[in-house]
Amino acid sequence: MCGITGIYSFDPNRSVDPRLLDDMLHIIRHRGPDDQGVFFDGPLAMGMRRLSIIDLAGGQQPVFNETGDVAVVFNGEIYNYRELMVLLQQRGHVFRSVSDTEAIVHAYEEWGDECLQRLRGMFAFAIWDARRRRLLVARDRLGIKPLYYTEAGGDLVFGSEIKSILLHPAVEPRLDMQALGYFLRLKYVPAPWTMFQNIRSLMPGHLLVCDGQGVQVRQYWDLSFQTKDDRCSDQEYAEQLEALLRESVRLHLRSDVPFGAFLSGGLDSSTVVALMSQMLDEPVKTFSVGFAGVEGDELPYARAVARQFATDHHEILARPADFVDLAEQVVWHLDQPIADQALMATYLVSKLARRHVKMVLTGEGGDELFAGYARYSGERFAPLVGWMPSQARTAARAVGMQLPGLRRAKIALFALSQRDEVSRLANWFPLFNRETAAAVHSAALRQILDGEATEQLIGQYLGATDARGSVNRMLFVDTKLWLPDYLLLRGDKLTMAASIEARVPLLDHKLVEFAASLPPHLKIRGMTRKYLLKRVSRSWLGPEIVHRKKQGFPIPIATWFRTELRSLVRDMLAPDTVRRRGLFDPNFVQRLIAEHEAGLADHAILLWGLMSVEIWHRVFIERSASSVSDAALPTSRMAAATGAL
Repeated sequence: MCGITGIYSFDPNRSVDPRLLDDMLHIIRHRGPDDQGVFFDGPLAMGMRRLSIIDLAGGQQPVFNETGDVAVVFNGEIYNYRELMVLLQQRGHVFRSVSDTEAIVHAYEEWGDECLQRLRGMFAFAIWDARRRRLLVARDRLGIKPLYYTEAGGDLVFGSEIKSILLHPAVEPRLDMQALGYFLRLKYVPAPWTMFQNIRSLMPGHLLVCDGQGVQVRQYWDLSFQTKDDRCSDQEYAEQLEALLRESVRLHLRSDVPFGAFLSGGLDSSTVVALMSQMLDEPVKTFSVGFAGVEGDELPYARAVARQFATDHHEILARPADFVDLAEQVVWHLDQPIADQALMATYLVSKLARRHVKMVLTGEGGDELFAGYARYSGERFAPLVGWMPSQARTAARAVGMQLPGLRRAKIALFALSQRDEVSRLANWFPLFNRETAAAVHSAALRQILDGEATEQLIGQYLGATDARGSVNRMLFVDTKLWLPDYLLLRGDKLTMAASIEARVPLLDHKLVEFAASLPPHLKIRGMTRKYLLKRVSRSWLGPEIVHRKKQGFPIPIATWFRTELRSLVRDMLAPDTVRRRGLFDPNFVQRLIAEHEAGLADHAILLWGLMSVEIWHRVFIERSASSVSDAALPTSRMAAATGAL
């Protein structure tokens, strides 16, 4: 696991300043505290920070081919590198190490850009082909590892994190208004946009080629939902799934350093821990997070799984003070806001794990593969609601929205009352729905933003898939948007912030492709979501884990925003502050705060989303990103200014 960055100058006679590359690597040193490597060749400069996981002694980067004219810097893991090494050696390639990075170099020599089809893993890498004076940059199929780029000052600048790109003297940090519009609807910024104007995220399953002809981006992988064999019985499908789960976890355990697992006590992470326990000769180290003074969190379930498999279990409790102390650090590490109340908890459990291990397996992805969210079940009621006259739907929605509380029910009601599939998908658990998003915008922003942009984006994805049926079509959109730009981005940035590698065995692309090909009734049967995964996992896990209601992180920010963190909210979203930014309507924001404090509604996630934008603006626009380090962020100023705690 590493961080990479680099510069390609379109002027073949211009060389890159080594000090600039060093600065760009230094600012992402948290991604790789063990080592640094750099490479220069005329107009190209690229480098990496290394977190040593495989081949600790021989895996230094850049890695070259036998003749030294192909070089790679790499972030991630190639899980089938041993099998590739054997195949490539049979074809005459000579290996100097046993690292997965070297397998990429020789695979490129053998198959060119098509080498990407041979790689099984999570990756973002850059290959310099000196003979062809050609740079290849690629990102893994699911977007587990991030990669960003921009063209500025006659250069292509790329990196694992945006903050390294911002150090280029021709790159000026500016807010992208279209990206802000997407964020306010989706809770995150979808690729290829970022919150920064002119800085793009390389989309999952895409590659970028840069040479004397310019920059070209193209897709090399997509996900098909075509059922491969509908003659299989449920038992046969279950056997195939179990085999794939075992294979993926086995491959993801390849490591030369101590490792463990994040354990929430939910089905996905518990399944991963169960399989790890069967494959290892020593107890699995497991790590969980709970919340001080809060009942109903997931710790009792995590403890039950830890007891069942006799893991070496570790826990940490999050407190309101952590929210104040870590908010700026977390947003800085993310590069851009995500309206997710689990951010601080993820960061805390990552820091806890780093005291014991350098790598963890997580259960991320199970919901997007096997239909674990309530919205997948809810979408099936859309045809029934669709039979209602539009006036009746509008009236029912208006009445429902006036009821106190019932946040999730209101969201479902609003989504189901929409006129078509695209509008429903855009309003299933958004940050702000179409109506409230228009209200929160400042008058100036309303004139700029396209109110239908989010619907158009989702419509483009729906138009590009072969998925049929409401559940599979939702799963496709979530796999392309929600998963990489929300969940996986959060997981990568906040584990790397603690210098720890997170692996996601449920997102092995062979497992993902198998899940997509399953008949819909094996994902949702009756009111049971994730049906096939539960059928397989029930032989390892008790019914209290397999069949318990999905919870996620039950973080009490709704309560904290009314009590300990009330002054923090009021300060960060003060009318003068909101008015000065010119992005949001200060009267509407104050109404959200007042309703939340009075207990008339739960606006916690809305308020945190708006606060995240404010923090991002302070860190990246008002202050230089390079003035903020992961070791010494100005959290004390924030706490002092708010008077919180």
